[in-house]
Amino acid sequence: MTQKIAAIILAAGKGTRMKSDTHKVLHPIAGKPMLHHLMDSVDALSPAHKIVIVGDKADQLEKALDGSGAKMAVQDPQLGTGHAVQQAGDALASFNGDVLILYGDVPFVPTATMQAMVDRLNKDDAPAIVVLTFRPEDTQAYGRVITDGDRIVKMVEHKDATEAERECRNCNSGLMAVKSADLFALLARVTNDNAAGEYYLPDIVNIAASDGRHSAVVDTDPFDVAGINSRSELAEMERQWQDRRRAQAMADGASLIAPETVWFSADTKIGRDVTIEPNVFFGPGVRVADGVKIKAHCHIEGATLARGVQVGPFARLRPGAVLEEDAFIGNFVEMKKSTLGKGAKASHLTYLGDATVGAGANIGAGTITCNYDGYFKYPTVIGEGAFIGSNSSLVAPVTIGKGAIVGAGSAVTADVMDGDLRLVRGEQLVKPGWADRFNDTMRRKKKSG
Repeated sequence: MTQKIAAIILAAGKGTRMKSDTHKVLHPIAGKPMLHHLMDSVDALSPAHKIVIVGDKADQLEKALDGSGAKMAVQDPQLGTGHAVQQAGDALASFNGDVLILYGDVPFVPTATMQAMVDRLNKDDAPAIVVLTFRPEDTQAYGRVITDGDRIVKMVEHKDATEAERECRNCNSGLMAVKSADLFALLARVTNDNAAGEYYLPDIVNIAASDGRHSAVVDTDPFDVAGINSRSELAEMERQWQDRRRAQAMADGASLIAPETVWFSADTKIGRDVTIEPNVFFGPGVRVADGVKIKAHCHIEGATLARGVQVGPFARLRPGAVLEEDAFIGNFVEMKKSTLGKGAKASHLTYLGDATVGAGANIGAGTITCNYDGYFKYPTVIGEGAFIGSNSSLVAPVTIGKGAIVGAGSAVTADVMDGDLRLVRGEQLVKPGWADRFNDTMRRKKKSG
């Protein structure tokens, strides 16, 4: 029987340590907002409900969640994590199932870990609550979870723990799984009798224990539950994510010459036998097929590279760039919303915008497609086997026919038919001996002062 799951995601905090006008959970890692990383993992469970608890900058979250199927519940005022979860009560009033409590600034909880928490909640011993724990190298000031096997004996804040308890490396992540029938009843009994006057979510474990019910833990990798509260922590998680993604790319059959200099986006797809030289950046939306070689210092975003393609060095592929099988672009070539056909080449110093280049065509150095008139974009079509001479300007809209040749230095403003030569140059004027006479005159003037 399929489990009915709801996810409550806490994202009401002000994120003051970020010092940003952007909501904390919308800061990106690998080109994707951290909240979206988490939502993708949640969505893989096909949850019945997704409730995001919002507060500060709620309008930004509303925009970011548009189309996600998530509902928002407002926490105002903000009186602690227990109070935050209570705000989901109305949205889940008729829900009868398992509830995951997650945090928007803890973006990398794997779907498998969420499922493990739900599975443990439904074991025969029926724990009241499942707490996700982790074992960091440095336990810092994390709350400790004292266990017997996987059953919780005691949860204690670091400041309240004895020296013996602080030796325990099992730390509380704050993430939980609870039956909906239990969650809100337990939260109703949480008090704010503490120095901060807040309602703390972990108190439900102690309340359940006072009723004679036990709770259990599921353990996970510290990376999976790392919280992000500052720019430095954001950068550290980016570093760790990139390290893992680089390792995965190499495990999947790609060669990274200097792995630490290659930067992936969350959705980058890399095939086998791909070679990536140093200092390559992948923005969102890149697909790289098998056998591609990407040379050093390339920036690639929103592009599709077919089998056998070569790119770079110092190339830029912008969104909509498509390189078909065995196509080649070299140094200082930029492509935007353009297709380079099978075996076609643009070896250096070229801009291709809104262009379609046929198979086997050759684009000479310094060629540009003049695709924008200040108001609208226009297409350039270059036929199969065409040859575009160096330093040519193709003023769109324009079509260069199959097998046609455009002479070097041409500014083409009209279509060129199949097999034709188009040569557009000003008349060359030659004055024999003029340069010698000029130089002699100027040297005499300079010598005479």
